[in-house]
Amino acid sequence: MSERLLVLVRHGQSEWNLKNLFTGWKDPDLTEQGVSEAKDAGRKLKAQGLTFDVAFTSELTRAQHTLKLILDELGQPGLPTSKNLALNERDYGDLSGLNKDDARAKWGEEQVHVWRRSYDVPPPGGESLKDTLARALPYYVQEILPGVLRGQRTLVAAHGNSLRALIMVLEKLTPEGILKRELATGVPIIYRLKADSTVESKLDLAG
Repeated sequence: MSERLLVLVRHGQSEWNLKNLFTGWKDPDLTEQGVSEAKDAGRKLKAQGLTFDVAFTSELTRAQHTLKLILDELGQPGLPTSKNLALNERDYGDLSGLNKDDARAKWGEEQVHVWRRSYDVPPPGGESLKDTLARALPYYVQEILPGVLRGQRTLVAAHGNSLRALIMVLEKLTPEGILKRELATGVPIIYRLKADSTVESKLDLAG
């Protein structure tokens, strides 16, 4: 039986990460540092001796660009890839495009903190983490997980909050636990799953 391999990677630093802006479904590309992070992720995966059968990403440029750079480093530029908005970043609604400090000045630090760090309180016109999970999780269960369990080595390049939804399930985290979980940009997390879809082992390639 081939291994049940699932690798999650948050996109490299984007232009709006650098500017401290709420990004959400807006579509900035990677910074030079983000490009470097994505290439480094590919090199780290190559050093682990990994190749992939299939990849998944969001409909946003920063995640797609990250995936392309990783696959180039792995020598797999033509890998079959599915793109779906189910893996898009959390939609920050009216906050999208705003500097985080400006948002605090407008709505107050406490309110912005609630929007950013609560599980189920959405910003105006946007999604909570719970909402993001509600669209990302069915896609994972229906489209990604079955292939992993069949032995398809699977790479997912997406976003901090959409990946949190998958990690919440994989690592059996509570809503409180997932809020505390930070995902660094461009750092692969390697999961090997048991036949029942629970995690057999996890390796975080930070550093």
